Amino acid sequence: MAAASAAAGGAGAAAALWSEVNRCGQNGDFARALKSVNKILQINKDDVTALQCKVVCLIQNGNFKEALSVINTHTKVLTSDIIAFEKAYCEYRLNRIENALKTIQSASQQTDKLKELYGQVLYRLERYDDCLAAYRDLIRNSQDEYEEERKTNLSAVVAAQSTWEKVMPEDLGLREATYELCYNSACALIGQGKLNEAMKKLQKAEDLCRQSLSEDSDVTEEDIEAELAIIHGQMAYIMQLQGRTEDALQLYNQIIKLKPTDVGLLAVIANNIITINKDQNVFDSKKKVKLTNAEGVEHKLSKKQLQAIEFNKALLAMYTNQADQCRKLSASLQSQSPEHLLPVLIQAAQLCREKQHAKAVGLLQDFADQHPANAAEIKLTMAQLKIAQGSVTKACMILRSIEELQHKPGMVSALVTMYSHEEDIDSAIEVFTQAIQWYQKFQPKSPVHLSLIREAANFKLKHGRKKEAISDLEELWKQNPKDVHTLAQLISAYSLVDPEKAKVLSKHLPSSDTLSLKVDVDALENSHGATYVRKKAGKLTGDNQQKEQGQGDMKKKKKKKKGKLPKNYDPKVTPDPERWLPMRERSYYRGRKKGKKKDQVGKGTQGSTTAGSSELDASRTASSPPTSPRPGSAAAVSATSNVIPPRHQKPAGAPATKKKQQQKKKKGAKGGW
Repeated sequence: MAAASAAAGGAGAAAALWSEVNRCGQNGDFARALKSVNKILQINKDDVTALQCKVVCLIQNGNFKEALSVINTHTKVLTSDIIAFEKAYCEYRLNRIENALKTIQSASQQTDKLKELYGQVLYRLERYDDCLAAYRDLIRNSQDEYEEERKTNLSAVVAAQSTWEKVMPEDLGLREATYELCYNSACALIGQGKLNEAMKKLQKAEDLCRQSLSEDSDVTEEDIEAELAIIHGQMAYIMQLQGRTEDALQLYNQIIKLKPTDVGLLAVIANNIITINKDQNVFDSKKKVKLTNAEGVEHKLSKKQLQAIEFNKALLAMYTNQADQCRKLSASLQSQSPEHLLPVLIQAAQLCREKQHAKAVGLLQDFADQHPANAAEIKLTMAQLKIAQGSVTKACMILRSIEELQHKPGMVSALVTMYSHEEDIDSAIEVFTQAIQWYQKFQPKSPVHLSLIREAANFKLKHGRKKEAISDLEELWKQNPKDVHTLAQLISAYSLVDPEKAKVLSKHLPSSDTLSLKVDVDALENSHGATYVRKKAGKLTGDNQQKEQGQGDMKKKKKKKKGKLPKNYDPKVTPDPERWLPMRERSYYRGRKKGKKKDQVGKGTQGSTTAGSSELDASRTASSPPTSPRPGSAAAVSATSNVIPPRHQKPAGAPATKKKQQQKKKKGAKGGW
């Protein structure tokens, strides 16, 4: 009886605990529910329902590690069929995405919950095609209150495809009734390069967001701005792409001041600011780069976003002269993506900053040999380095080794210019010939083909290769016999080599009667290239015309003024014929008279003094100021001093000087301080 009563008591306690768990679950108090579940497990540690409830309570409280530990500890009881969703969700939240995918795929039954989680896992793994198919299947086969969220996720997948894989997004036919759908649609448009349309979508998303959040009385203006931060960040990105860097920078900084909790958003904004700063404002970039190192950033961004951030870190290290850090980062990037161009280009740029150009070229050459698919871009960089070193001929050799670009007009123009600079005309003509042969073989009717032949002919004529130029011009004329310009060039070339042939060809020129020359002479004279520009005459009517005529008559009546004569002019006296010469150069100049006292100053041997020298010694005066008074000091500007500073003092004995000194003293005393 005692054992039976104890069992009955345990069953009653468990029933009460289950009632408590049920009530707390309905109220959302999972912490209290967990305590009751733990008490139940003390009664029966292998209770499957209690273990499931414990896992759910831990997940609801955010304790994903502990929940996963409970699942892994009780694998015999909690089989994969029972607890597959909870296990996969914990792994997903702990960023163990590959493990979550394996758990989902190993489940015997694919429930709707597992399918939803499967779509999220595929999105995080950037398997966008599979993710798109998964969400389409979910939308097609489910009808509940979460349909809007599924459509939002579907539009996010399409936007990611457009942005990262450059896939043309298909029209899903989704009604953009929420700001999330509008935002995703704008992201897809950005991926297509339709920036103006994307900006309009973002503005619509902003309006919808404000409208929907303002309906909730508990939401503050700060909450609305925080929710709008991601929309404003995308607006700033569009401005940056459009070249409106000042507007973009201002908006980026406004978002940072709000201190949003999304570390991914902050990292992207900080990275974009660094790209705007480039090699300027490095101190600000060093502060912003700290935001890209926040915990959890790697789980919030795509692989391409993280890669771009790492590239910019390496470039910033280069700009701040942190050579070792730059090499370390670029080497790490190269090991992660061996085929990517940027890491090796950053390493080469760092070597060039260290004046190791030969080593940089060797590094690029090794990469080109290992990755032939990217050899063209690398060789272009190598050629640029050779040009910077002054090795133009070697640069030409590198450029000519890029077979897929040899026929391009830009490449032909660059090579011809460089060979001309080196006065290697034969090589320049060879470049023209190879390009023309390529077009004759693959694109004979291309307008580029004819353009190259004409340019080659002009080049040959310029450098005296008349016979070769004639051959090219004849080829052009054969293809278009009505081209008068080509015919004129051909006749001009033959006139230098074979005048008789030129006369024969000139018969093919149209007669002057057939030519209709419609030339606007006024437009020609007023053009920028005209050496003489005729002034435009304004129209004169009424009073203005009469005024112009009156002014014309006045100009005619004006007489030339007579030159003024000097006041002491005497018509009876013949003017001095040497009056235009300086006084010193005139024949009758005898020099100035020298005064007696002036003769005494400066005479005698070096170091000797005269009787008047004591008067010039300012140190003998009692109230003499310092010999070098500072500007602005009392000694320099005081009016009470009775002695002028030595550098302004003049020899005594000149009455005019004394009068001037007295006047200065009176003036100074009158002004005062």
